[in-house]
Amino acid sequence: MTEAYSPAFSRNDKGPVANWFWTVDRGLLAAALTLMGMGVALSFASSPAAILADQSITDPFHYSWRMMVFSCAGLIMLLGTSFFSPRGVRRIALAALLCAIVTMMLLPLIGDEVKGAARWINLGPFSLQPSEFAKPGLIVFSAWMFAEGQKGEGVPGVSIAFGVWGLTVALLLIQPDIGQTLLITTTFMAVFFMAGVPLKWVAALAAAGAAGVVGLYFSFSHMRDRLSRFGSDDANATYQIDRASEAIRAGGLVGRGVGEGVMKRSVPDLHTDFIYSVGAEEFGLVLSLIMIGLFAFIVLRGMQKAMRLRDPFEQTAAAGLFILIGLQACINVAVNLRMIPTKGMTLPFISYGGSSMVAMGLTMGLALALTRKRPGAYEPGTSLPRRRILG
Repeated sequence: MTEAYSPAFSRNDKGPVANWFWTVDRGLLAAALTLMGMGVALSFASSPAAILADQSITDPFHYSWRMMVFSCAGLIMLLGTSFFSPRGVRRIALAALLCAIVTMMLLPLIGDEVKGAARWINLGPFSLQPSEFAKPGLIVFSAWMFAEGQKGEGVPGVSIAFGVWGLTVALLLIQPDIGQTLLITTTFMAVFFMAGVPLKWVAALAAAGAAGVVGLYFSFSHMRDRLSRFGSDDANATYQIDRASEAIRAGGLVGRGVGEGVMKRSVPDLHTDFIYSVGAEEFGLVLSLIMIGLFAFIVLRGMQKAMRLRDPFEQTAAAGLFILIGLQACINVAVNLRMIPTKGMTLPFISYGGSSMVAMGLTMGLALALTRKRPGAYEPGTSLPRRRILG
């Protein structure tokens, strides 16, 4: 006699794991895990070519084994943080932000300088980039402060949020890290807008941001160099991005085949910033569209769930985290497609890097925690209520 199929968790099971399983958005979770799996798979395609830049490495899959470790750490972070309540989300985000800010303050003293930027702390076999953890921490903290400011209980939430944002940006510029500065500022502006501010304040902030970009252009020579090289006709000036574009074109619809990519051997940083071009050459447009589709699914489904949340903090924090993931993915893909200058920014869940993978696990885990089903958490409808927090 054949036994009836029994699911891993019964809806009557009241345990914490079973409760998590039935309340977390399994579609979003599956999309994130699929991207992480793609990242590990592409690391095996890129590692043999990536080690050519470092003659001290003899194992052709050196970066692949490390990527597997990073992915496991990111997965643990993602699953662990997705169990938190909204209060726990605030606490872990605040802890991540404070630790990141303190560590970034120490970078001029103890940081390792790579390619003219001191963004990492050497921890033996691994390096830590604290700015990666500042991003989700600042987004959740800012949403929290904006929500507190709405309550009218005398908490200067807006001032606190802008003060911490200003401090974070200043520390990023000291490194310097223009790409992360622009990413975190754009996401912060999105959270500010979604918190329900009058449009005049949004316009004023956008104008200030535009002025800031102009100021960065004249203040940082490497930003001017990147922009000038991007528009240059000199092949040497655009070598990196030209090779990536050639790899993408060579892949065609279905790619050259597993391990058959040749352009990747001449693409610097192919396992980090340009992993998208590696995948496009070996697996073609099909894989590229699947990756882009997964990121689009995460952002659109995540935003849809965030817009239905009742609590102002949960709304803006969840939406901000999903925007952060989507915007970073857009920037990386746009660089690979030669639409914008190089930014030195990883492709979430795909690019090689321990700090990036664990921080993305934290970002996605916090977003999943905020969008879990809870009594009274959601309301019918799909529009985000507009609330005024200033003037």
